[in-house]
Amino acid sequence: MFIQPFKSDGLSHLSYLIGNNGEAVVIDPRRDCECYAQAAAAEGCRITTILETHRNEDLISGAPVLSELTGARVFHGPNAAGEVRYAETVREDDEFKFGNLKLKVLETPGHTDDSLSFALYDTEFGKEAVAVFTGDTLFIGDVGRTDFYPDRAKEVAGLLYDSLHKLLALGDQALIYPAHGAGSVCGNNMADREFSSIGYERRNNPMLQIHSRAEFVDQKVREHHYQPPYFRDMERLNLQGGDATKRVLTPAALSPAAFKKLPHHTVTLDVRGISSFLGAHLPGSLALPIQMIPAFAGWFLQPDDELALVASNEQEAELAARHLARIGFDKVLGFLAPDMPHWAAGAEPFDAVTVIDVNEFESRRNNPPSDWQVLDVRGKDEVEENPIEGAVHHYVGQLAEESSELTASNHYTVMCGSGARAAIAASVLMRQGFKKVDVFLGSFGALMSDS
Repeated sequence: MFIQPFKSDGLSHLSYLIGNNGEAVVIDPRRDCECYAQAAAAEGCRITTILETHRNEDLISGAPVLSELTGARVFHGPNAAGEVRYAETVREDDEFKFGNLKLKVLETPGHTDDSLSFALYDTEFGKEAVAVFTGDTLFIGDVGRTDFYPDRAKEVAGLLYDSLHKLLALGDQALIYPAHGAGSVCGNNMADREFSSIGYERRNNPMLQIHSRAEFVDQKVREHHYQPPYFRDMERLNLQGGDATKRVLTPAALSPAAFKKLPHHTVTLDVRGISSFLGAHLPGSLALPIQMIPAFAGWFLQPDDELALVASNEQEAELAARHLARIGFDKVLGFLAPDMPHWAAGAEPFDAVTVIDVNEFESRRNNPPSDWQVLDVRGKDEVEENPIEGAVHHYVGQLAEESSELTASNHYTVMCGSGARAAIAASVLMRQGFKKVDVFLGSFGALMSDS
């Protein structure tokens, strides 16, 4: 018997291959799903069953693709937002057996109405659950968000409380395998590790220290989460079933001449590191460093956008395209790996972003230049916990649609937690015609270190 986790970096999505007695089950597969078939074959197993813990909002499910690839049956929970066309419905206490292992279905609504968990039993050694695959109901150090049904906020928070206590009843010995790890947008305070147990979480997970159902509901209702626009597309695709990714995700390499011939409407994504973008970048490009694509691409891109990547090399371009494909952005026309000094030497246009340090920032705050404004693009919770006096706040993900509330002729110094999100925000403003924009590199982190 084996359990093999698969982590999708950036999304911090966790999926699992469970094998025993020549059969294998996959839980929550991602869209680029050949890895599961290859791993099962290496273990001498055939994938016969695919289980989904819930309707995914932040990525395209690979369940229908993997089913077509392997012939496995797909199972989903009841009370979905519509017909899950590629799956059969399972309910509380349904079981899947392979050899001496048994997976038992637990209905655990709250995060979504169709949320399931799967308790794993070794029928040859006792009657207690060995482990439980908790989806987005219980994380390591946190619990699932409950903001997808705003008109039922208290009801679904209460459902999550009840579901968590159903999981706690499995016993302290059960290991926990969640659908996301630290860095995911599906929770606020996940621990930076991917192993735990019911017993450890019972004693240490802050949300499980709340023993009053009413108090738990109140705290969940007060939480603030952002919902990128692409979540709606993921929900739709995860009902009807998404297509497979391209077999080869490495975009075509473009010469400068070919790049300049791309359609005018092409969106240029600069996936290099922040320092590279700030130093010199192609005019009109959107800064989206490779590790930040999963969190922020869905705020700024439309599903039908045709994209051109600016990357440091082929490997970076391939990883960027893979991140994009997992959340439904497939139309990557190619990538350019420019040598910026050579580019500039050819009289080609480029832009740069001025950066300032903490000393210059404090100097400006003490003696503000004319029409100067601090633009704080951190999340609402960060701003409420540590406000910056005099700053105007617009979350980076919402900046494109809220930029009309800013004065284009003003001078904006953009800040966040460290400067990375500020660089993205600066690129958004520059694409919309703002001329006087700079970035406070170090941002709040620098202010804290300097205090």
